[in-house]
Amino acid sequence: MTDLSQRPWFADTEWLTVPDLVERLGLGVSRVRRLLEEHVLVGTRVDGVTKVPAVFLDGSEPRHDLRGTLTVLSDNGFDDDEALDWMLSHDEALGTSPVAALQAGRKAEVRRIAQSLL
Repeated sequence: MTDLSQRPWFADTEWLTVPDLVERLGLGVSRVRRLLEEHVLVGTRVDGVTKVPAVFLDGSEPRHDLRGTLTVLSDNGFDDDEALDWMLSHDEALGTSPVAALQAGRKAEVRRIAQSLL
């Protein structure tokens, strides 16, 4: 279980629960859970509740560039919490957080850096 207080960069993050995701994405609970299982989205359990950063959505759908990045991180041995930490924290090479770089259209650069992580 994640203790968000130990991660100061999470303080400004809007977190969505599964019911929030159901509403925003217009999908059923089982489909939202499948998106999490398939690493289309990634979340963490906080006080027994699964939560996903709202920044991982693009309007009413998951960011299209997120899944491949999460796959690269998973292939490099990152678990969900480690992937969240990296995606939301400042990365020196990017000059911003990886998710902010994705929002700016820098997918190739983010994935190149993710591939170099061990």
